[in-house]
Amino acid sequence: MLLSLSTSSFKHAITDGPLKLRKKDNLPLLDVNVKRIGDVARKSIPLLGSASSYDTAWVGMVSSPNSSEPEPLFPECLKWIMENQHPDGSWALYPSHPLLIKNSLSSTLACLLSLHKWNLAPQLVHTGLDFIGSNLWAATDTRQRSPMGFDIIFPGMIHQAIDLGINLPFNHSSIHNMLSNPHLHITSLEEGKTSHLAYFAEGLNRLNDWNQLLKYQRTNGSLFNSPSTTAAAAIHIRDEKCLHYLKSLIKQFDNGAVPTLYPLDVNTRISIIDSLEKFGIHRHFSDEITNLLDDTYRSWMQGNEEIFLDPGSCAMAFRLLRKHGYDISSDSLAEFEKKEIFYHSSSANSAHESDTKSILELYKASQMKILQNEPVLDRIYGWTSIFLRDQLVKGLIENKSLYEEVNFALGHPYANLDRLEIRSYIENYNPHDVPLLKTSYRSSNIDNRDLLTIASRDFNMCQALHREELDYLDRWVKEYKLDTLKFARQKTAYGFFTIAAILSDPQHSDARISWAQNTGFVTIVDDFFDYDGSMEELHNLIDLLHKWDDHLTVGFKSEKVEIIFNAMYGTINELAAKAKLQQGRCVRSHLINLWILVTKNMLKEAEWARYNVVPTMYEYLAAGHVSIGLGVVLLIALYFMGSQLSEDVVASQEYNSIYLHVSIIGRLLNDRVTVKRESAEGKLNGVSLLMEHGRGDVDEETSMKEVERLIESHKRELLRLVVKKKEGSVVPKGCKDLAWGLSKVLHLAYMDDDGFTCPVKMVNATNAIINQPLL
Repeated sequence: MLLSLSTSSFKHAITDGPLKLRKKDNLPLLDVNVKRIGDVARKSIPLLGSASSYDTAWVGMVSSPNSSEPEPLFPECLKWIMENQHPDGSWALYPSHPLLIKNSLSSTLACLLSLHKWNLAPQLVHTGLDFIGSNLWAATDTRQRSPMGFDIIFPGMIHQAIDLGINLPFNHSSIHNMLSNPHLHITSLEEGKTSHLAYFAEGLNRLNDWNQLLKYQRTNGSLFNSPSTTAAAAIHIRDEKCLHYLKSLIKQFDNGAVPTLYPLDVNTRISIIDSLEKFGIHRHFSDEITNLLDDTYRSWMQGNEEIFLDPGSCAMAFRLLRKHGYDISSDSLAEFEKKEIFYHSSSANSAHESDTKSILELYKASQMKILQNEPVLDRIYGWTSIFLRDQLVKGLIENKSLYEEVNFALGHPYANLDRLEIRSYIENYNPHDVPLLKTSYRSSNIDNRDLLTIASRDFNMCQALHREELDYLDRWVKEYKLDTLKFARQKTAYGFFTIAAILSDPQHSDARISWAQNTGFVTIVDDFFDYDGSMEELHNLIDLLHKWDDHLTVGFKSEKVEIIFNAMYGTINELAAKAKLQQGRCVRSHLINLWILVTKNMLKEAEWARYNVVPTMYEYLAAGHVSIGLGVVLLIALYFMGSQLSEDVVASQEYNSIYLHVSIIGRLLNDRVTVKRESAEGKLNGVSLLMEHGRGDVDEETSMKEVERLIESHKRELLRLVVKKKEGSVVPKGCKDLAWGLSKVLHLAYMDDDGFTCPVKMVNATNAIINQPLL
């Protein structure tokens, strides 16, 4: 009996209690309470960032505007600082992390400045200075992970400490180069090369007009949603909006500590959707994700600053909203067309980790092109792909998880099979990884270890089911003697890999079986029509398909025809019976007609080849997009996707356009990589056909470019239909997503060569998806 874990039971576990996988599933018992994930998604609890000693220290330096004598406006911040020094004398979120000593240095120095300003806790200040003196080496160590702006902020704070007369426990010559940073001497923030420095204003000691910062002020009163930048401005100019923002922080975080970024609501909730999809467990949170997307769309349409002022958030929101059918324009990404918008990114050599993440998001967003003319996405794709490739080649991405994510994204453009991407993400995900802005931070609401654990178990559970389905298919091949057809490539298992790579949900077992069986049939019949069958046998098979239940009146011209037809007859009838149970109507005639259409067009191509007929490009594609057989593979499987497909839907323009575009993509992708082999075999090919009709004026390079243009055009139109919102679409979303998944399979199979005919490169992928469990 096939393994299963229903969506409803998983959902109950997610929202109401611990999940326990059964022992018979061959997986260890698992108790993971992830109720919090669902609560965060439903906004049952607020999203709060971790306490930042660095930002709390800067807020603690703000003076009260209503006092005749200098006194702190936020004494609760100072109280928190005095109560939260670590035993080694430092302040930081992760004090013992061996690669975050720079983070501890900047946080500790900020706390010392704050305490010293108000003449508080001299013993804590002394202990903190000892920590800085003992660990100053890390300030110039390139192996250390660096908070954003460290080379500006840390030396800037050292200058402030010197001006305040703090006796620093080191020789200034030891960090002379850092203290000589020309950015420290910036006096004006006019538009131009220095405008990005505004985010690090607390490190710019010589700024002569702090009011310049207010051009970056957000509607909530903050500067960049950064408590430290906002506090630095409030120290110098007493802006009421800045003070109001800081007061609201203290009210929100009543323990006296503030986070390094606030608010983080929109960004974090977008990231929740992205994480659930990357981990492959999004299907268990469909309602929550819909609610989050609706909220994100409202924020997008309202021009929410949290989205549009951050490149990574904007790109991720754009990608997710487009992917899920929300009507948004790519014009909103226009200000990110060039890499110079990033704080650090004047060159690939200086990119900060957070910049690289944002650039990766822009790269992914640029592939969501659904209109003919979206130059913004073209330009973003151009520079981000170059930038990220440079980062990889030069070894500039030190974070292993990020490195692998970038490497996978660049290596699989439009060919990122879901299960391969999910496996790669799970294997390289580090739940203890520390995100860095000006300082380290984390969400206090979600434990990444829960996500990782449940994703790993879910992946292995689906994989165990896939192996049972593959065993069933192996028995099916032998039962119908398909393995005795020595002329034919045996591609049933390969076909199963292609569907398991994009459709893993346990409830879609029948769809996977149907897909694999029809892939096997397409390959056998194609080889029969191309190489082994006589014209009499080919006509015989088509006649048998036409007669179907009355096929005995036709008879068999050979044993090979008998084996092929009997296998198709028994299997299609069985699939039709299963589909009737799901659809509530008989679809057998449609399944049979799909096969008749495929074989008729295969016959037409066989006749062209045998009688040396050269069709027009239109005639070639009209037959070729059908003969490639993707129709019987995809369209029959759609009946098992859990949605009702009425006769009106099957006859609709949308349904047939989806089939047309994915089939032409498949045909031309195949032609692009097989032109030399098929030309040598005397077979028709779109690339060579364009050259032949060009009568010497069209060379292979020009013909290849035209094929590429056609592929891109049909890919764009397919994606436009796939992401079309439910209100304007008759084809269910799950069915459209499967069609898009097929296009990604095709891009991978025909990325460099014919991966279908010679699938050596696909062996590792097959093992990763079906045979090798996650540890």
